[in-house]
Amino acid sequence: MNLKFVINILGFLLLLTGLLMLSGIPFSIYYRDDDIPVLLFTGLGTALLGFIVWFFTRDNLVKEIGKREGYLVVTLGWLIMSFFGSLPFVFHGSIPNFTDAFFETVSGFTTTGASILNNIEALPHGLLFWRSMTHWIGGMGIIVLSIAILPLLGIGGMQLYQAEVAGPTKDKLHPRVQETAKRLWAIYVLFTLSETVLLIFGGMNLFDALCHSFGTLASGGFSTKNQSVAYYNSPFIEYVIIVFMFIAGTNFSLHYLALKGKIFNYFKDSEFRFYTLFIFLVVTASTLYLIIHNNQSVESSFRDTSFSIISILSSTGFATVNYESWAPFFTEIFLVLLLFGACAGSTSGGVKMVRYQLLLKNSLIELKRLIHPQAVIPVRQNNKAVHSDIIAKVGAFVLLYLFIFGIGSVILAITGLNSTSAMGAVAACLANIGPGLDATGPVTNYSSVSELGKWVLSFVMLLGRLEIFTILILFSPSFWKK
Repeated sequence: MNLKFVINILGFLLLLTGLLMLSGIPFSIYYRDDDIPVLLFTGLGTALLGFIVWFFTRDNLVKEIGKREGYLVVTLGWLIMSFFGSLPFVFHGSIPNFTDAFFETVSGFTTTGASILNNIEALPHGLLFWRSMTHWIGGMGIIVLSIAILPLLGIGGMQLYQAEVAGPTKDKLHPRVQETAKRLWAIYVLFTLSETVLLIFGGMNLFDALCHSFGTLASGGFSTKNQSVAYYNSPFIEYVIIVFMFIAGTNFSLHYLALKGKIFNYFKDSEFRFYTLFIFLVVTASTLYLIIHNNQSVESSFRDTSFSIISILSSTGFATVNYESWAPFFTEIFLVLLLFGACAGSTSGGVKMVRYQLLLKNSLIELKRLIHPQAVIPVRQNNKAVHSDIIAKVGAFVLLYLFIFGIGSVILAITGLNSTSAMGAVAACLANIGPGLDATGPVTNYSSVSELGKWVLSFVMLLGRLEIFTILILFSPSFWKK
C-alpha cells in the first residue's frame, strides 16, 4: 500500500475543507458577528496544513488509485474532515466540549442532522453557515467533489468513487468517473439553487434559505432555528421542502436523465416505483388516521404526515410536528421507518429501498423454487437478471446492518438511555436521519446522551454514511497484508 500517496490525497482534502470553512465569513460580516477571527484562523490554518502535507508528498502521485488506498482515503478523509471541522466550534466557545463538537460535525458531514445544541439560534451566522455547509459537502460527498478535481492533478479516481458511493448499484452517467462526479455535482447545485429561490419566495431570508436548502438536498436536517421548519409556520415552505426531500431521496441518475428529456425513466425504474408506492401507502394510512381519530383537517393531516414520513425515509430529519404524540403505536411505526431509507444513488442514508426490494423478490422466487426445484428463475431488477453474488452481498449487508443496530442499542442502553431512546438513537444515526425516538426524538436532541454514547453514535454515523463495509474492511487483517 502506498501510504505516502494516501497522505497526499488527505492533505488535498484538508486543503479543500479549510477553504470551505471560510464560506461563512461573508454572513458574519453582514450580521456583524464575533466569529470572523475563529473562522479565519481555523480555515486558513487547516488549508495551510493541508497544502503543506500535499506539497511535500506530491512526488508520490500515481495515475490510478488501488482499492485499498481508496477505502483508506475515504474512511480517514471523513475522520480528518470531522476533526478539523469541529475546531471552529471549540475555539469560538459555542461548543466548548470537544466530544460534543466532534459529534455535531460528524453529524453534519454524514448528513445525519443529530444535534447536541439546545439553543441553535445563539450561534453566530458564520458558524451556523459552516454547520450547514458540512451537510452540503457530505451530501454528495467531498470525495466525489475531489474526484472532479483530481484529473487536474493527473490522478484517476475510480477507487475513491467506488469506496464513497457504496451500495448494490453504481450508476455511472459517463464512462469517465470524473465526468460522472462533475455531472452529479452540477445537478446537486442546480437543485440547491432552485430550492433556495423558492424558499426566499416563501418568506425566508437568503441565509436561512441557503442553509435549509443545504440540509434538504443533502438529506441532512440541520436548521437555523430551534423549532426547525415549524418555526416558519408556512404551508408553502413545508410543501417546497417536501418536494425537494423526495427529490433528494431519488437516484440522481434519474434526475440527470430527466433533465436530458428522458423523464419517463422515473417510471421505468422499479426502485423508484417501489419508493413512491411505499410513501403513498404509509402517508395515506397515516393521513386517514389523523383525520378520523385526531380530528385534523384533510390538508393539515396530509401535510404533517407527508413531511414527517418523507423526512424520515429520505433521512433528512427536518421536523414540523411531534409525530410521537399522534398515537402510541406511531413510535413503533417510525422505528420501522428509521430502518428503511430511500433510493440507491441518492443523498439519503439507510438500508435503501432497492436492497429490501431485491430480498423480497428473492424470497418470493425461493417459494417458487420449492415447487419447481429444477427451474432456473433469476431475480430481475429493471428487466435485467441480478447476479446471485449481488443478492448474497445484499443479504450480508442487511444482516450486518441489523447486527450493528442491535449491538449499538445495547451499548446505548447500558449508558443510561431507556430501550426506546437507545434503539431510536442508533437507528436514526445508522440511517443518518437525526431525530430518533423518545429522549432523542423530534422535539429533543442528543445533549443528554453520555460522552461514551456520543462517541459510539459518531462511529455509527460514519458506518451508516459509508455503508458499513467501507469502514469495517479496514479492521480485516487481510486488508493490510501484501
